[in-house]
Amino acid sequence: MNNTVMGMDKSGSYRVYLTVTTEMVEEARHIHGTTPLATAGLGRVLTAAGMMGLMLKNRNDKMTLLFKGDGPAKQIMATADGKGHVKGYIADPHVELPLTKEGKLDVGGSLGIGELTVIKDMGMGEPYVGTIALVNGEIAEDLTAYFFISEQQSTSVALGVKVERDLSVGAAGGMIIQMLPGADEGAVEVLEERIKAMPPLTALIEDALKEGAGQTMEGILDRLLDVIFGELPDGYQVDVLDHREISWDCDCNRERLEKALLSIGEKDLREILEEDGQAELQCQFCLKKYHFDREELEKLVKAARPS
Repeated sequence: MNNTVMGMDKSGSYRVYLTVTTEMVEEARHIHGTTPLATAGLGRVLTAAGMMGLMLKNRNDKMTLLFKGDGPAKQIMATADGKGHVKGYIADPHVELPLTKEGKLDVGGSLGIGELTVIKDMGMGEPYVGTIALVNGEIAEDLTAYFFISEQQSTSVALGVKVERDLSVGAAGGMIIQMLPGADEGAVEVLEERIKAMPPLTALIEDALKEGAGQTMEGILDRLLDVIFGELPDGYQVDVLDHREISWDCDCNRERLEKALLSIGEKDLREILEEDGQAELQCQFCLKKYHFDREELEKLVKAARPS
């Protein structure tokens, strides 16, 4: 089910990525057992990573978002590729704070003061790494600043996660609007006005899902685009270019965890073998556990010996 639409306005002034990620964020919530606050933070980062993954030139390219601060959540990380596969985690999935004075989940307070690091691996040697100070830890504003400071790209990022009373994810999604070279000045003005007047993204998603019950996700996304941009002057309305999928996908496997054990070296591996006689590693993204018995550790000790 394609849950992401990519489009460009008729004047060629800006491009849009719009996604509904309710199911993906709910899957992450279920895996990590997150509190509402942690669900909101992790969901926003997963959604943003998914859209930014689709921006990569090649489908095998990968990118990572790392939000790290001095707040109780400590850090939120997500990785994505050009195929729309996303995975992530929050260091403290049980983080809780009082609501903000506006009555909203305090994602910014959970991260505190810190940095956003974006890593892009294009498979061409050293990856690109960009780091900025967090603006407010609310994720969308931090990414807007990142695009402007590190990539010199005028961008607007909107992200939303609505958590229901039963702690499930009622709606989640995101939108990235990027101005293109040679954009009409009029396009900038009408977009700024529209974004200021736009209701919360999760409310728009909920309404579109209700009105489009029984429709394909592609149809619902097209409806969302029309609601958001349909009132703009004809020359600045959006034409759909493609529909894509963003989904949770953890690619951990036993071989990868073996390499992690080998990386600690023969001395430490032998110490684990002598003291415990076994090892258990857990994937930080999907929480799957991998058990290595004595015989397997002995083989790894031999493999770790310098040749």
